[in-house]
Amino acid sequence: MAVPKKKTSKAKRNQRSATWKAKAAVAAQRAMSIGKSVLSGRAQGFVYPVSESEDDES
Repeated sequence: MAVPKKKTSKAKRNQRSATWKAKAAVAAQRAMSIGKSVLSGRAQGFVYPVSESEDDES
């Protein structure tokens, strides 16, 4: 016969939630850091063609 699964404890539930939120916080911090570097013109980790697009429009 089918047997119901055991209930997940509050501690395990909170641990999973904390891990999920921590990953989101790290991703948000990285996005903010990349955004600031792009705005300040110090971005070196990727190619961001700002000047090329401005030349094409003029």
